Amino acid sequence: MATPAPPPVLPPALTDAELLRLGREALEIEAQAVAALAGRVGPDFVAACRRMHACHGRVVVSGMGKSGHVAGKIAATLASTGTPAFFLHPAEASHGDIGMITRDDLVLALSNSGETAEIVALVPVLKRLGVPLVALTGNPASALARAADVHVDVSVPAEACPLNLAPTASTTATLAMGDALAVALLRLRGFTEEDFARSHPGGSLGRRLLLHVEDVMHTGGDVPRVGPGDTVSAGLLEMSKKGLGMTAVASADGVLLGVFTDGDLRRALDRRIDVHATPMREVMTVSPRTIGPRALAVEAVLLMERHRITALVVVDAGQRVVGALNVHDLLRAGVM
Repeated sequence: MATPAPPPVLPPALTDAELLRLGREALEIEAQAVAALAGRVGPDFVAACRRMHACHGRVVVSGMGKSGHVAGKIAATLASTGTPAFFLHPAEASHGDIGMITRDDLVLALSNSGETAEIVALVPVLKRLGVPLVALTGNPASALARAADVHVDVSVPAEACPLNLAPTASTTATLAMGDALAVALLRLRGFTEEDFARSHPGGSLGRRLLLHVEDVMHTGGDVPRVGPGDTVSAGLLEMSKKGLGMTAVASADGVLLGVFTDGDLRRALDRRIDVHATPMREVMTVSPRTIGPRALAVEAVLLMERHRITALVVVDAGQRVVGALNVHDLLRAGVM
């Protein structure tokens, strides 16, 4: 009869206090690792920035394992801040994907040990192509560091992992250095908020910086409009029909003379006017707030907030009415 297997040895239970201590220690170790990098931002960092800025092609970022995940993030950050970049898996590179690299490109290679076989195997091919190599490693004496045109030291004294095995502090430090390179390149390229918005047209910043008033305003027959001689009742019908909470009062040739809003109606009723006989010129607001069609939609938001109004008439350079919008239009557009 077979001897029964001994029961599994369970790890000791940890108290809440011990879990808190472990979490805090991990964060402190990683914070110290990142803080230590500041002292290493020197001539090699500058050289890496200059090389990447001078690249006429793309920055090809590569790394294996956990470094590969970090490389993917760095490539994405570079691409979204004005430096064309993509991630290349080093193992796939050795099986044909190295053809994605051109002579105009630059390779940014990540390896904590500097001895990652899949990364080191790329070096002879890159040398034959004449492609510049920038390396981020934790070992300045490694094969990758020695082969690189520029080496940036991202070494850490210890991992946050209590076994000092799982890449933790080292990957955090590499990621932070990648961000530092991206930020420096961003400024070196003169990259602006507008450039960022063009790279992120679907994001909130893209909507704020790329969307213009003319993109969201009502035009043509959808613009509430009456003449100065029309009665207040006609103005109310126009407001109800168009649903913007106001109507423009314009001359026969379309020049804006004033607006009539819910607030104007309340003030007019306080005066006990006859809505069927009183002309709009007597109750409208003269010289109202307006905006141009090429103004950013976010400017319309600021104008409404500053003056506590909910709608705007859009006019051209000759003060002719070309459109109208209200707060709901801006909300639907995602600008507010």
